[in-house]
Amino acid sequence: MTDLRSRRAIALGLAASALTPTVAFAQNDNTYSEPEIVDAAERFFGAGAEGVAAIVDHVFSDLGRPNAYIEGEEGSGAIGVGLRYGNGYLRRKGVAGATRVYWQGPSVGFDTGGNASKVFTLVYNLHSVDQIFRRYPGVDGSAYFIGGVGVNYQRRDDITLAPMRAGVGFRLGANVGYLAYSRRRRINPF
Repeated sequence: MTDLRSRRAIALGLAASALTPTVAFAQNDNTYSEPEIVDAAERFFGAGAEGVAAIVDHVFSDLGRPNAYIEGEEGSGAIGVGLRYGNGYLRRKGVAGATRVYWQGPSVGFDTGGNASKVFTLVYNLHSVDQIFRRYPGVDGSAYFIGGVGVNYQRRDDITLAPMRAGVGFRLGANVGYLAYSRRRRINPF
Protein backbone atom coordinates (compact mmCIF):
# COMPACT_ATOMS: atom_id res chain seq x y z
CA MET A 1 0.00 0.00 0.00
CA THR A 2 2.82 2.40 0.88
CA ASP A 3 4.58 1.59 -2.39
CA LEU A 4 1.38 2.41 -4.32
CA ARG A 5 1.01 5.76 -2.50
CA SER A 6 4.59 6.73 -3.22
CA ARG A 7 4.16 5.86 -6.90
CA ARG A 8 1.01 8.02 -7.05
CA ALA A 9 2.80 10.89 -5.32
CA ILE A 10 5.69 10.67 -7.79
CA ALA A 11 3.27 10.50 -10.74
CA LEU A 12 1.30 13.48 -9.46
CA GLY A 13 4.51 15.43 -8.86
CA LEU A 14 5.73 14.71 -12.39
CA ALA A 15 2.35 15.64 -13.84
CA ALA A 16 2.27 18.91 -11.89
CA SER A 17 5.81 19.84 -12.94
CA ALA A 18 4.98 18.99 -16.56
CA LEU A 19 1.86 21.21 -16.46
CA THR A 20 3.50 24.25 -14.88
CA PRO A 21 5.27 25.52 -18.04
CA THR A 22 2.13 24.86 -20.09
CA VAL A 23 -0.04 26.84 -17.67
CA ALA A 24 2.45 29.71 -17.64
CA PHE A 25 2.57 29.67 -21.45
CA ALA A 26 -1.24 29.64 -21.64
CA GLN A 27 -1.43 32.72 -19.41
CA ASN A 28 1.01 34.59 -21.65
CA ASP A 29 -0.77 33.26 -24.72
CA ASN A 30 -4.06 34.78 -23.45
CA THR A 31 -2.59 38.25 -22.92
CA TYR A 32 -1.15 40.79 -25.32
CA SER A 33 2.55 41.62 -25.32
CA GLU A 34 3.73 45.21 -25.31
CA PRO A 35 4.89 45.09 -28.98
CA GLU A 36 1.47 43.69 -30.03
CA ILE A 37 -0.33 46.54 -28.26
CA VAL A 38 2.05 49.23 -29.57
CA ASP A 39 1.55 47.94 -33.14
CA ALA A 40 -2.25 47.79 -32.77
CA ALA A 41 -2.44 51.25 -31.16
CA GLU A 42 -0.16 52.86 -33.75
CA ARG A 43 -2.22 51.35 -36.59
CA PHE A 44 -5.41 52.58 -34.91
CA PHE A 45 -4.24 56.13 -34.09
CA GLY A 46 -2.21 56.55 -37.27
CA ALA A 47 1.10 58.30 -37.81
CA GLY A 48 0.08 61.43 -35.86
CA ALA A 49 0.16 59.79 -32.43
CA GLU A 50 3.78 60.30 -31.40
CA GLY A 51 3.41 59.33 -27.74
CA VAL A 52 1.69 55.96 -28.16
CA ALA A 53 4.74 53.81 -27.36
CA ALA A 54 5.57 55.88 -24.27
CA ILE A 55 1.96 55.72 -23.02
CA VAL A 56 1.79 51.95 -23.60
CA ASP A 57 5.12 51.52 -21.78
CA HIS A 58 3.76 53.53 -18.82
CA VAL A 59 0.56 51.45 -18.63
CA PHE A 60 2.46 48.15 -18.96
CA SER A 61 4.77 49.27 -16.12
CA ASP A 62 1.74 49.97 -13.93
CA LEU A 63 -0.63 47.14 -14.89
CA GLY A 64 1.22 44.48 -16.90
CA ARG A 65 -0.20 42.64 -19.90
CA PRO A 66 -3.87 43.17 -20.88
CA ASN A 67 -6.08 40.37 -22.11
CA ALA A 68 -8.36 42.58 -24.23
CA TYR A 69 -8.60 46.01 -25.84
CA ILE A 70 -11.28 48.30 -27.27
CA GLU A 71 -10.83 50.41 -30.41
CA GLY A 72 -13.39 53.18 -30.71
CA GLU A 73 -14.39 56.83 -31.03
CA GLU A 74 -16.08 59.22 -28.64
CA GLY A 75 -17.32 62.75 -28.22
CA SER A 76 -17.59 64.70 -25.00
CA GLY A 77 -18.38 68.14 -23.73
CA ALA A 78 -18.71 69.96 -20.44
CA ILE A 79 -19.44 73.21 -18.69
CA GLY A 80 -19.02 72.06 -15.08
CA VAL A 81 -21.25 69.07 -15.79
CA GLY A 82 -20.21 66.92 -18.73
CA LEU A 83 -21.34 64.07 -20.94
CA ARG A 84 -19.33 61.51 -22.89
CA TYR A 85 -20.60 59.11 -25.57
CA GLY A 86 -18.62 56.54 -27.53
CA ASN A 87 -18.63 53.25 -29.37
CA GLY A 88 -16.13 50.69 -30.54
CA TYR A 89 -15.13 47.05 -30.75
CA LEU A 90 -13.82 44.86 -27.94
CA ARG A 91 -11.15 42.34 -28.97
CA ARG A 92 -10.03 39.57 -26.60
CA LYS A 93 -6.78 37.65 -26.96
CA GLY A 94 -7.40 34.15 -28.24
CA VAL A 95 -11.05 34.83 -29.16
CA ALA A 96 -12.02 35.24 -32.80
CA GLY A 97 -14.08 38.25 -33.80
CA ALA A 98 -14.97 41.42 -31.98
CA THR A 99 -17.87 42.52 -29.79
CA ARG A 100 -19.62 45.86 -30.38
CA VAL A 101 -19.49 48.08 -27.28
CA TYR A 102 -21.09 51.45 -26.49
CA TRP A 103 -20.29 53.71 -23.58
CA GLN A 104 -21.79 56.81 -22.06
CA GLY A 105 -21.46 58.67 -18.83
CA PRO A 106 -21.77 61.91 -16.91
CA SER A 107 -19.04 63.85 -15.12
CA VAL A 108 -18.89 66.77 -12.72
CA GLY A 109 -15.97 69.03 -11.89
CA PHE A 110 -14.02 72.10 -12.87
CA ASP A 111 -14.20 71.30 -16.52
CA THR A 112 -15.15 73.15 -19.70
CA GLY A 113 -14.91 72.53 -23.44
CA GLY A 114 -15.53 69.76 -25.91
CA ASN A 115 -13.60 67.21 -27.91
CA ALA A 116 -13.83 64.28 -30.33
CA SER A 117 -11.35 61.49 -29.76
CA LYS A 118 -10.15 58.16 -30.99
CA VAL A 119 -9.98 55.84 -27.99
CA PHE A 120 -7.83 52.74 -27.56
CA THR A 121 -8.63 51.09 -24.22
CA LEU A 122 -6.50 48.37 -22.64
CA VAL A 123 -8.61 45.93 -20.61
CA TYR A 124 -7.26 43.86 -17.70
CA ASN A 125 -8.71 40.76 -16.03
CA LEU A 126 -11.73 40.44 -18.32
CA HIS A 127 -12.69 36.76 -18.14
CA SER A 128 -15.90 37.02 -20.20
CA VAL A 129 -17.35 39.60 -22.57
CA ASP A 130 -20.32 40.16 -20.25
CA GLN A 131 -18.03 41.61 -17.57
CA ILE A 132 -17.42 44.75 -19.64
CA PHE A 133 -21.10 45.74 -19.53
CA ARG A 134 -21.20 47.73 -16.28
CA ARG A 135 -20.20 51.11 -14.84
CA TYR A 136 -16.55 51.99 -14.34
CA PRO A 137 -15.69 55.02 -12.20
CA GLY A 138 -12.73 57.17 -13.16
CA VAL A 139 -11.05 60.53 -12.77
CA ASP A 140 -10.08 62.71 -15.72
CA GLY A 141 -7.63 65.54 -15.37
CA SER A 142 -5.07 63.46 -13.49
CA ALA A 143 -4.20 61.61 -16.68
CA TYR A 144 -0.71 60.72 -17.82
CA PHE A 145 -0.12 62.70 -21.03
CA ILE A 146 2.59 62.41 -23.72
CA GLY A 147 2.73 63.69 -27.31
CA GLY A 148 -0.99 64.29 -27.80
CA VAL A 149 -2.14 61.01 -26.20
CA GLY A 150 -3.53 60.83 -22.67
CA VAL A 151 -4.53 57.92 -20.44
CA ASN A 152 -6.42 57.48 -17.20
CA TYR A 153 -7.55 54.39 -15.28
CA GLN A 154 -11.06 53.15 -14.53
CA ARG A 155 -11.52 50.31 -12.04
CA ARG A 156 -14.32 48.12 -10.83
CA ASP A 157 -13.72 44.96 -8.81
CA ASP A 158 -10.64 43.32 -10.34
CA ILE A 159 -11.20 44.71 -13.86
CA THR A 160 -9.16 47.74 -14.91
CA LEU A 161 -9.63 49.82 -18.06
CA ALA A 162 -6.93 52.15 -19.36
CA PRO A 163 -8.43 54.33 -22.12
CA MET A 164 -5.86 56.18 -24.25
CA ARG A 165 -7.33 59.18 -26.05
CA ALA A 166 -6.08 61.30 -28.93
CA GLY A 167 -8.29 63.79 -30.70
CA VAL A 168 -9.30 67.30 -31.59
CA GLY A 169 -11.00 69.97 -29.57
CA PHE A 170 -10.35 71.86 -26.39
CA ARG A 171 -11.20 70.65 -22.94
CA LEU A 172 -9.61 72.06 -19.81
CA GLY A 173 -10.01 71.09 -16.17
CA ALA A 174 -10.57 68.04 -14.02
CA ASN A 175 -13.67 65.98 -13.39
CA VAL A 176 -15.00 62.89 -11.68
CA GLY A 177 -17.51 60.58 -13.31
CA TYR A 178 -18.08 57.14 -14.68
CA LEU A 179 -18.57 55.38 -17.98
CA ALA A 180 -21.31 52.79 -18.39
CA TYR A 181 -20.52 50.21 -21.07
CA SER A 182 -23.51 48.67 -22.84
CA ARG A 183 -24.49 46.46 -25.77
CA ARG A 184 -26.74 49.19 -27.26
CA ARG A 185 -26.44 52.92 -27.75
CA ARG A 186 -28.13 54.85 -24.96
CA ILE A 187 -29.12 58.50 -24.91
CA ASN A 188 -29.50 58.59 -21.12
CA PRO A 189 -25.95 58.73 -19.68
CA PHE A 190 -27.11 57.42 -16.30
